[in-house]
Amino acid sequence: MADGAAKPEPEKSWADVEEEEEDKAKVDADAAAASSSSVAPTEQEVEAQAKQIEALSLSVPDDDGGAAAEGPPLLDDSDDTQIQAVTSGDTVYESATAFEDLSLTPELLKGLHDEMGFSRPSKIQAITLPMILKPPYKDLVAQAHNGSGKTTCFVLGMLSRVDPNRKVPQAICICPTRELAQQNKSVLMRMGKFTGITCACAIPPAKKDYVPISRMPPVTDQVVIGTSGTLMKWIANKKLSTRDIKILVFDEADHMLAEEGFKTDSDKIMKDLKRNHAGCQVLLFSATFNEKVKDFVTGVVKEGNQIFVRKEDLTLEKVKQYKVRVPDEAAKIEVIRDKIFEFGQKVGQVIIFVRTQISTKNVHNALTREDYVCSSIQGSLDQSEREKVIQEFKDGYTKVLISTDVLARGFDQAQVNLVINYDMPIKFNARDEPDYEVYLHRIGRAGRFGRKGAVFNLLCGQTDEVVMTKIENYFQHKVPEIPNWKSEDNFETALKDAGLLV
Repeated sequence: MADGAAKPEPEKSWADVEEEEEDKAKVDADAAAASSSSVAPTEQEVEAQAKQIEALSLSVPDDDGGAAAEGPPLLDDSDDTQIQAVTSGDTVYESATAFEDLSLTPELLKGLHDEMGFSRPSKIQAITLPMILKPPYKDLVAQAHNGSGKTTCFVLGMLSRVDPNRKVPQAICICPTRELAQQNKSVLMRMGKFTGITCACAIPPAKKDYVPISRMPPVTDQVVIGTSGTLMKWIANKKLSTRDIKILVFDEADHMLAEEGFKTDSDKIMKDLKRNHAGCQVLLFSATFNEKVKDFVTGVVKEGNQIFVRKEDLTLEKVKQYKVRVPDEAAKIEVIRDKIFEFGQKVGQVIIFVRTQISTKNVHNALTREDYVCSSIQGSLDQSEREKVIQEFKDGYTKVLISTDVLARGFDQAQVNLVINYDMPIKFNARDEPDYEVYLHRIGRAGRFGRKGAVFNLLCGQTDEVVMTKIENYFQHKVPEIPNWKSEDNFETALKDAGLLV
């Protein structure tokens, strides 16, 4: 945003939006109703432990693309080259080179291969799945790149631990947004297609679907995935029993345990589970863990295993980042319309990230006036409207999605290979302090699962310059500049360098 521009209204937190929309649905529904009236290891296992733990640190490829001379070969050529694994206790874990190494049921293997189309584990899956699935089922704090396959790790963990013959909740996954909860449920239902396992989605209901919690039947699905506020209400109203929960997952755990509203609910749910089932396994997954949150989660998960990636290795090598200096807000629209879209729309879908709801509308209006078919999403939209926008984008009816940071985390759309930071992400109530985690999550929407992608950061004014410099210093990654924002050739060259044009 240009210096001297009016200060935008602060965005509500996702926790606030969830609470507001559920209350709004309740009021609307009431009005409508009124009008209508473990075992110790052997000596050999102990001796082998050091080698096995060492094998969990995967080698970096050499200049020829093969594995380095020391250590095991890389499982694939995607991002996670600097995974650091720290194991707890005497359990020996062996990295999985195939899903068949994990003692999965035939039904799960069929779901992985036939329904999901997976041939072998990614690096993060190869390392974490043995830790999740092997007794004594230790807790796990795991960090890895966006698009590296984290969702498969915890979804497969939940599916493996529950008994489909028991019609009681046995696994819970907590997410920061409804969109992420719905997406995770979709993955679980596909992966578990042949198991008979069912899943409930605990999210604030749309107005038309609102039912008072007191009239809800008790949950009998084996897996429950949802937002923290709704999960807490289900538990408090005795609709969701935690007595048989074997595994608790925090997706985007750094956000769940850092933002106050989420942290309070997350703490309560974890304490309730630990009280009812002392052996409940806790998994915390995210692409980002800042030092403050890292200290917190490692304090909560005291005897668990840990996997981290150095922050300078988190900037996604396959996603090319560029900075574009522009003179004013109008020039941002011109760059998007006449330069990036001119070439970018030929190669896939685009997400444009803005900071405020007002910016969402302004950018949407500016582009639709030029006859571009765009969709937009922000936290104040009703749930049914948000679902419609996302589904249309996923189905390819629109190629451009304008969004606040409500979709920065976890949103998975393989066809997205361009991200535009119309506004740079800054921390709440800060003028020039970047939100490093949000930046990383934003650019992670492009280049999913090792695919190529490009990110254009539009800089307007001194504040944006300061924010961009701090981001470069934090990740120790110098972002190249587009020399001339008016040059079509410069943008075409950038997209070719990113591997998106030939």
